[in-house]
Amino acid sequence: QVQLVESGGGLVQPGGSLRLSCAASGSIFSIYRMGWYRQAPGKQRELVAAITSGGSTNYADSVKGRFTISRDNAKNTVYLQMNRLKPEDTAVYYCNAVIQERYDLNGMDYWGKGTLVTVSS
Repeated sequence: QVQLVESGGGLVQPGGSLRLSCAASGSIFSIYRMGWYRQAPGKQRELVAAITSGGSTNYADSVKGRFTISRDNAKNTVYLQMNRLKPEDTAVYYCNAVIQERYDLNGMDYWGKGTLVTVSS
C-alpha cells in the first residue's frame, strides 16, 4: 500500500510563512505528479499547486508569487512553501499524488488525510 502523510500545518498570522511537507511511502516505482489541494469551509476543494516528474509546475492564480511547490525525488516528498499568507488561505491542505507501484503497470491517484492551515491575527 501507498501512504501520503502531510505535515507542517498550523496557525500563523497574516503575512507569515509555513512550509508543508508530504511524504509518500510504500511500494513505489514512480511518482508522476504530486500536488496540493485545499478546501476551506463551505468551499469546493481546489488545486493549489502541482508538479510533474519532469519539474513542470502550475499554480492557482490566487497563490502565484506567494507559494512555491518543489519535490525531492530521492525522498518521495513534495513541499509547499507558503509566504505572505492571507486569511483567505485558511483551509485544510491535502496532498495528492499519481503513483505507479512496483510490479504494477498502472498509475493510481492517492490522497493524504490533510493538514490544517489557519491564517489569523
